[in-house]
Amino acid sequence: MTDSRVDDYIATLPAWQQTTCEHVRQLIHEAGPDIAETIKFTDRPYFVLSGNVCALLATKDHVNIFIYDPVAPDPEHIINQGHGNATARAIQLYENDTLNERAFVDLIKAVCASNRAGGWRKLGSVR
Repeated sequence: MTDSRVDDYIATLPAWQQTTCEHVRQLIHEAGPDIAETIKFTDRPYFVLSGNVCALLATKDHVNIFIYDPVAPDPEHIINQGHGNATARAIQLYENDTLNERAFVDLIKAVCASNRAGGWRKLGSVR
């Protein structure tokens, strides 16, 4: 389920960030067709399913994809920020970076499965 406020957020970004965010958004919905979009903290796009799945935040020189499950498996090491963070890790994408699409879709699927089972706080590090 898309949210026009996410469209509005993406429309304000530089062209390469728009392209990146739209691509990431498409992969998120591919991984979890029942993921809903919303806006939190005034202007940040969040993707939710039985809790937060991920969020987008464009900065001056990159796009952050915050993954709201600190223990979801990342066997291909696409997460490049926030290791050891208690609630979220991130994937930072810079202009011309290539996202490992299969690994990203698998990661989002894992977060969705965890959320459906009660969330990482309930499940702990047991996978």
